[in-house]
Amino acid sequence: MSNLKNFLELASKLYYQGNPIISDVQYDALEEKFGELKKPGYNPGTGISHYYPLYSLKKYYDGEDDLPDWVEGGGTIKTPKLDGAVVSILYINGWTTQVLTRGDGEKGVDINHLPIANIDYSKSLAPHYLKDVPPILQISGEIVAPKTLDNARNIAAGATNLKDPNEFLSRDLTFVAHDTYPNLEETYSKTCTTLEVLGFRTVLGSGLDIFPTDGEVYRINNYARFFSLGYTSKYPRGAFALKQRTEGQPTKLLDVIWQTGKSGKVTPVAILAPINIDGATVTRATLNNVGFIEALDIEIGDYVMVERSGGIIPRIIKKAELTEDNAEQLKNNS
Repeated sequence: MSNLKNFLELASKLYYQGNPIISDVQYDALEEKFGELKKPGYNPGTGISHYYPLYSLKKYYDGEDDLPDWVEGGGTIKTPKLDGAVVSILYINGWTTQVLTRGDGEKGVDINHLPIANIDYSKSLAPHYLKDVPPILQISGEIVAPKTLDNARNIAAGATNLKDPNEFLSRDLTFVAHDTYPNLEETYSKTCTTLEVLGFRTVLGSGLDIFPTDGEVYRINNYARFFSLGYTSKYPRGAFALKQRTEGQPTKLLDVIWQTGKSGKVTPVAILAPINIDGATVTRATLNNVGFIEALDIEIGDYVMVERSGGIIPRIIKKAELTEDNAEQLKNNS
């Protein structure tokens, strides 16, 4: 917070000297943030505003959906859609000032105590100081763990909830930058190159095949064209995620138990033979209700096809018709 306070004091001084270093809008936004941090009873867990919102991406499914017209026009770029924990790092005058989880995209939780870009830790995942960058720079990216680890996505997401920085360092984590605001160059690809020069790994870099992914991201490379399309309330119109509709993976339905939720609603839960899906070991899946079970026509002892809906929540798609391929998959997953 002291970095932000010092920067605001400098910006105010230079403004009255006739040499402003940021716009009035930027100053007002940062001053509002500083006021938010100073409020009595402030709790980082309640959420802090990102300097620039972290928008979601509209999802399309390969071969099923009509993609935006701009895809056919050229000038697009494709990157892997990494499956980890999204965070933003705010640099003021080149120094790390704030690190936030994605949260709802507008506000996130303060995790500046963790060695993500923290000056107190030599093994931080990202640089804590950047030279020759804009006075205010937000870098968004993803904390990821290698997919060789069981539950790689959960390891990455869980790491942002840790209180102990040393425990965070004990995990095999990497920060991969997505983008910046403001953009550092006229195109996305050149911005990624500049980020790599500054010491970041980026989604256009090499060696990312060791991390879990859940699709691909397509976006307009030229920033002027990208921003000209604008945004919906949730998504940029100049980018989207392309995913494959999964057929699921086979495993055995071992049992069904009944679980009472916080609202008191009782729902059936499938107990499955352990199966690895996208780096996560799945042993349970929701069955929604009795009607859903009847529609699937499944019984204990049947083989079923399972996916992680949205890349997160395990669900049974259908009863499995055992084939040579399925049998081989079952063998590999056992």
